[in-house]
Amino acid sequence: MHSVSKSWLLLTGFVVFYIIYLLFGALVFSSIERPVEDKLRNDMEALKQEFLNQSCVSAASLERFLVKVLTANKYGVSVLRNSSSPSNWDLASSMFFANTLVTTVGYGHTTPLSDTGKAFSIVYALIGVPFTMLVLTACVQRLMHPLVIAPVGLLHRSGMEPRPATALHLLLLLVLVVLCFFVAPAAVFSTVEASWSFLDGFYFSFISLCTIGLGDFVPGMQPGQKYRPLYQFAVMVYLFVGLMMMFLLLRTVHKMADLHGLTTFLQLPRCEESDLDEDREPIVDARQDEHQKGSYPAADKAASKHLEPGSQPSYNSISKG
Repeated sequence: MHSVSKSWLLLTGFVVFYIIYLLFGALVFSSIERPVEDKLRNDMEALKQEFLNQSCVSAASLERFLVKVLTANKYGVSVLRNSSSPSNWDLASSMFFANTLVTTVGYGHTTPLSDTGKAFSIVYALIGVPFTMLVLTACVQRLMHPLVIAPVGLLHRSGMEPRPATALHLLLLLVLVVLCFFVAPAAVFSTVEASWSFLDGFYFSFISLCTIGLGDFVPGMQPGQKYRPLYQFAVMVYLFVGLMMMFLLLRTVHKMADLHGLTTFLQLPRCEESDLDEDREPIVDARQDEHQKGSYPAADKAASKHLEPGSQPSYNSISKG
């Protein structure tokens, strides 16, 4: 049990450090980019007033004005009067940007304005992307037993053959993921985002959880949106948990392919066995066990047979029963 507690403590430490890393990135990005954004907003307002004060607008001046306006709009700064949206580099928005950066979703709706911000993005992603993959992998490993191995074992013990049991489990898991991480969020997004339809919300969920991140739909970008920081934080949590479930689904497909012989047929590497510390933790100390073998050899042999790691059920060893 000590190793199990240590494993959960380590996982908790990973998640806490991940949140701290996002906060650190948000603070740095906000301190670097917000002054540059404020300067750009002031420059665009001055440019707008200068353009309006012209008595006669030539084609060349109109073209220069439009080029500058479109360039500023690419960085999230608009000259429209009704565009009273908050800064793209406040703490919540900067944390949202950091999250999309390290998860490789990268919508592209907000990009660093300064060279310092671009350089920091490179360093931040070099550390953050592998660490995010590590945290996701650690979380998925803890979910494999309750969501994959245990349900398949239950189906097998209920009388189903191993292969139909794994196929049924994969179908149920797929339906669960689609309902909880595509259909339900699409309904929420279509309600919160006034300009989004249900299809738009479903499309955004798919593009995001597949880490495609086209950026044509980004939540929390409407002017005057209520509770924008809380909404962006909720989307960050959704993206992290959704990516974790997509990874879990891929691991399940890989394990089912192992059981059905597809990986061997295609000459692909097999998915590693799930080493569950709580299932493999010895009940008695090994030295004490060796000492007692001389007194109770037959009983000890029979008892230790059920404690051997190889005797514990796993996804790929179900068919041996």
